[in-house]
Order: sequence, then structure tokens, then C-alpha cells
Amino acid sequence: MSNPVLSLRGITRTYVTGRGELTVLRGVDLDVMPGEIVGLIGPSGSGKSSLLHAAGLLERPTDGTVMIDGEDVGALDERARTRIRLNRIGFVYQFHHLLPEFDARDNVALPIRIAGRPQSEARRMAEAALGSLGLAERVLHQPAQMSGGEQQRVALARALANQPRLLLADEPTGNLDPTTSQTVFEALQKLVKDTGVAALIATHNMELAGHMDRVFALKDGHLEERPAESHAY
Repeated sequence: MSNPVLSLRGITRTYVTGRGELTVLRGVDLDVMPGEIVGLIGPSGSGKSSLLHAAGLLERPTDGTVMIDGEDVGALDERARTRIRLNRIGFVYQFHHLLPEFDARDNVALPIRIAGRPQSEARRMAEAALGSLGLAERVLHQPAQMSGGEQQRVALARALANQPRLLLADEPTGNLDPTTSQTVFEALQKLVKDTGVAALIATHNMELAGHMDRVFALKDGHLEERPAESHAY
């Protein structure tokens, strides 16, 4: 059997507010396997983004262990955490955050260039990533020249440009209409299966959640697995 790409053990997260301490995660355990899409559901404020931020090394949990490919990465210094985020983790958000002055190819090539590859290679890799998402004819288009669904597929190509081991997505279709959401999710689903990346996706879209491999609800700081036929909160 394959080993998990992402392993979370005992993750807790407590924030200090003006009204005292607020704990949103209470000892969360989770494994995400290669080529698997795991859905994360729950109402706003339940801790979905906090869990994604801990998994993506954007925030340090109050307690617990974050492991990627069996390596304890949560305790690393900031330089090492940044290197892992760049090379081993891809991020997709509700809004595409594309640079308006860059075309699709150079938006996707940007993280590849930051990782140290030459421009010519970065552009070739970007074109291949865009082509895999059905955007071969849009590589030289700027974001304003593309539809919302196309822009989000460019953002997905950018997240996968460095061939990460882990894909983290926070409401990746939340800004799209239902038909476009389905198109973007199907593209994501195919890429996950084709590349073997492990994907953890937070969503409010229950229809899309029903097509994921496993779905967990965050409730009172704990994860509860939901059967495929019932992904309601």
C-alpha cells in the first residue's frame, strides 16, 4: 500500500481574541493518500481554513505534528518551510489571484521561475500544464481576456506547475456558477488521478463533495467522516 502524502496528528489551533481564547481545532488526525481527493466541509468559522493553513505550513498549529511524505515538516524553520511550500505544496483559492499584466503562460511560469528554473523551461512547463487543462489556445491571453472558469483553471495549473506532492484548495469553485464549477472540478479530479498528487479541498458545494473520495466534516474542532451518500453538515 502507498504511504500518505499528508499526515496530521493531534492538530490543535487556539487563537487569542479580545474575548479570550478561541479553539477551532481539537486534536485533528488525518491522512491523505497519493491520487486521493479528500473533501473538508463545515460551516464558516468551523476551522476549515485553519486546518488547510496548518497543512500548508502557512500557520503553525498550537500543537500537533504535520508530516509530508513521512517527514516531520511542522517544526522546521521558516526558510525550510518556505522551500517546502514552493516545491511540494500547491495552493488554490476561491479567487484566482492571477497577475493581470501577465498572460496565462507567465502566470503559471512564475512559481517555476521562483523555484530556480530558467525562463524557457518554466514556459515550456507552464504550456504543458495549461494544455492538460484544455487551455492550450489561451496561453498568451491575459486574465481579463478569459472567462471566470478559464481563470480558475489557470490558477489550478499554477498550483500544479512545480509538480507538488500535495494540493490544498480553499473553496476553489466558490466564485463560479454551478456549470463552471463542475467543469473546473472535473479538470482538477482528472489531474489528481493522472499525477498522483494528494488533494485536500475545503468546500461548501455538497454536490462536488459527493464526487470526492472521502469527505470529513469539521464539527466542534473534530473531524467526522461522512458517508458518500450523506455529506450534509
